[in-house]
Amino acid sequence: MRDDLETAAPLVRLCNIIVRAGETTILDGVSVALHRGAPTALIGPNGSGKTTLLRAIMGLVEPSSGQIASEDATRAIVFQKPVMLRRTVAGNVAFGLAAAGYPAERSAIAALLDQVGLLSLADRPARRLSGGEQQRLAIARALARRPRLLLLDEATASLDPAQTKIVEDLIAAIANAGTKIIFATHDLGQARRLAGDVVFLVKGRVVEHATAASFFTRPESGAARRFLAGDLVL
Repeated sequence: MRDDLETAAPLVRLCNIIVRAGETTILDGVSVALHRGAPTALIGPNGSGKTTLLRAIMGLVEPSSGQIASEDATRAIVFQKPVMLRRTVAGNVAFGLAAAGYPAERSAIAALLDQVGLLSLADRPARRLSGGEQQRLAIARALARRPRLLLLDEATASLDPAQTKIVEDLIAAIANAGTKIIFATHDLGQARRLAGDVVFLVKGRVVEHATAASFFTRPESGAARRFLAGDLVL
């Protein structure tokens, strides 16, 4: 970890996390401290362990060894291809509120849909939304949990540039309102636009963790320099 990162107590600390699936090691001794503030981007080649790391932080994957320590923070996760329930847009948010233990009141549903720009589509079947609209609805459903930590796995990977911009603006607004966001992305431009710090993974290992400004202008590792230059990192 670079000295130019925060030194305050982290929101999440991973200590020597190892995740195996049979004979395959997916995460190999990951140790990293993630702080409040601007979003953290997880980047790296395909198969580097980004999704598994998000799932481990969320508690969906049990590490084979190691420890994840965090504040008692409510968490939510949004996947690249979210599942839409067979109900209206409003009904999906109502489900999210109820699942989180909050009353599914009309005012709460409207507030969440307004936050993601879908209030006018409240009565539309969720499965008839466009890809970008479905992604925003998934974010609204996640926000129904009132998370302090929001995890996003390639949230714009399947979207066109216009929809990507809408979702990125939403991510920035959520972060500015105080929710910590950790997002995996293959889009280096997106990481530059949104991230305060970058965790660079290769083969399940953290090769570099630095502020975004430092990582993109003066990466320390040869692997990071090759990756940023567009070369293959194996």
